[in-house]
Amino acid sequence: MDTTYNLNGGFKPTTKRFADLNGPDFFPTPAWATEALVDNERFSGDLWECACGNGAMSEVLERDTPNTYSSDLYDRGYGEAGVDFLEADRKFDNIVTNPPYNAAEGFVRSGLDLANRKFALLLRLAFLEGANRQRTIFSTNPPSRVWVFSERITFYPAGAEVKGSGTTAYAWFVWDKDAPSRTELNWFKPGYKATGRAAKQQKLL
Repeated sequence: MDTTYNLNGGFKPTTKRFADLNGPDFFPTPAWATEALVDNERFSGDLWECACGNGAMSEVLERDTPNTYSSDLYDRGYGEAGVDFLEADRKFDNIVTNPPYNAAEGFVRSGLDLANRKFALLLRLAFLEGANRQRTIFSTNPPSRVWVFSERITFYPAGAEVKGSGTTAYAWFVWDKDAPSRTELNWFKPGYKATGRAAKQQKLL
């Protein structure tokens, strides 16, 4: 049992998700979910994908932000391996990632410190709930924008057969250093899952 990314030292089950054998909580992000973000948020300057896994999100980000640096705590064949985001001190203009479920709060704290302009996390919509997060994050550093998906994202371990539909609601949480200290709630228009860039390319094959 790997508790590397658990802030309190105790294991927390991932709720209908299971870790692969190469590290905890590795579920590549479908390309269309990242495309929804970059189509609606502008990222100026360099960008760090700090939990890049096999590069699924990085490859989308690099199309719009060529100066993208990718890293992960584990070696999954993409980016720089062995980089612990929770212990990092390097700063970037922007940081974008889908964090390990067990370490979301820690990623928020590190991201707020290390991002000069924008910091975006793909999180369960339920991350908005919780008395502890209200006290430690949202009361002092609320996200600037929350982009709610109108379509469910289904995550699979790398190499698993893709079928069925997800049951959990997700959203992009964006902290913008140049925005007012209040939260704007937005919804992505339906259709990214079927008409995103990756889907369009697949139809052409």
